[in-house]
Amino acid sequence: MVELDPTLALIGPHGPLTLLEAFEGRRLLLAHYFMWWAGHPAAEQCEGCTWITTQVAELSYLHSRDITYAVFCQGPYDESIRYHDFMGWEMPWYSAQDCLGDLLVGRRVGRMHIVCYLRGGDRVFETYWTTLRGVEPMDYAYALMDLTVYGRQEAWEDSPPDWPQQCSITRTNGGSPDWPPVSEWPGGRPIAQWSRLEAGRSDDLRATGA
Repeated sequence: MVELDPTLALIGPHGPLTLLEAFEGRRLLLAHYFMWWAGHPAAEQCEGCTWITTQVAELSYLHSRDITYAVFCQGPYDESIRYHDFMGWEMPWYSAQDCLGDLLVGRRVGRMHIVCYLRGGDRVFETYWTTLRGVEPMDYAYALMDLTVYGRQEAWEDSPPDWPQQCSITRTNGGSPDWPPVSEWPGGRPIAQWSRLEAGRSDDLRATGA
């Protein structure tokens, strides 16, 4: 375990808060570090982070085991919280932009991570971290795909000839014949954005009046 400064500052809906406060009084904290392209529109935000975050909905099971789940966005709060709202997410969302160097010591900032923390009184310890394929436990889609005969339908799989292998978890030609191909969407979009746009939600990440 690695001890961290519990006063490291995050930004949340009510302004600055400490890493310790992000535990919400629970003993354990599981944080997903959401990649962020500052100043870019919603269509260009991280499709992988969008994919796994979209599947995190019911937190009561974690809470019942004294675990808090939160997203630590690697970008500014004011911009990224509008993405959170556009996607309809409800989990706690904080900006860790100003303390990433202290939270991710020796790791590549700008890559999605899952990091687990333990609180002992007013002390905070990091107990586990993973990245890249290690974030798959947040996803149920891959686990379900693995049960089907075609699996994940990804190009790296050693599949028989003529088996489908064009599927992407993020940007495909659409799940409905009514949706246009990605090439006709500005910049391409993470799949989970399509239904939000169809429902009329605004994906404008700019500040009001900008």
